[in-house]
Amino acid sequence: MASSAKTAAPKAAAAKKAAPAAKKAAPATVGKGAGSNAAVDIQPVLNQQNHAPAPTQRYGTVSQRLPIGLDEQTRQASVTGLNQLLADTITLRDMYKKHHWQVVGPTFYQLHLLYDKHYEEQSTLVDAIAERIQILGGVAVAMAHDVAELSSIPRVPRDREEAPVQVSRLLDGHQRLLKNCHDYADTADKNGDDGTNDLIVSQLIRTNEMQVWFVSEHVVDSPLIQAQ
Repeated sequence: MASSAKTAAPKAAAAKKAAPAAKKAAPATVGKGAGSNAAVDIQPVLNQQNHAPAPTQRYGTVSQRLPIGLDEQTRQASVTGLNQLLADTITLRDMYKKHHWQVVGPTFYQLHLLYDKHYEEQSTLVDAIAERIQILGGVAVAMAHDVAELSSIPRVPRDREEAPVQVSRLLDGHQRLLKNCHDYADTADKNGDDGTNDLIVSQLIRTNEMQVWFVSEHVVDSPLIQAQ
């Protein structure tokens, strides 16, 4: 019994000496920043774009990531056409927002609201087109400078213009977009890409035709007060 007590005493003393050492070693387990977990570093890893590796996929290519029953040639043709429609739709969408901000005159209230409504509808189309491109294994055009380079709609001046001129520019943009829609819908149909054909016909063409109707009526030269 006495022997056991003598053995335990040195062990207890050794444990007391080790305790301060453990306390001093604790800071080594603290992560960077304000954290206390060595496994978690709350400091963001910044400026990775300066030494970026190769892109995960280059623009203009298609991959067979998703098994949707379409060959590479069909996907490529559809992605090329859809990126053209995407660039045109983004341009038309932004033109609506520009005119929404800048419109003046006696029809301000009506056009201000109509332009914004059409802007929201075009934004929905932008997302639908881009998502279809991703499903097909392509890369959607996205940035303003790339869109401006690709779009078939002429660049709009920065200046504020009269409402009839705004409407005329919008109608020209719609017509160019719809012409491309008919061409690419026909191509998709011939290639057997029913999903792309359906998107163009049921969403893009129908939405843009409806918008053409609503906008066109604002430039009809009709008497307001007395019939002639």
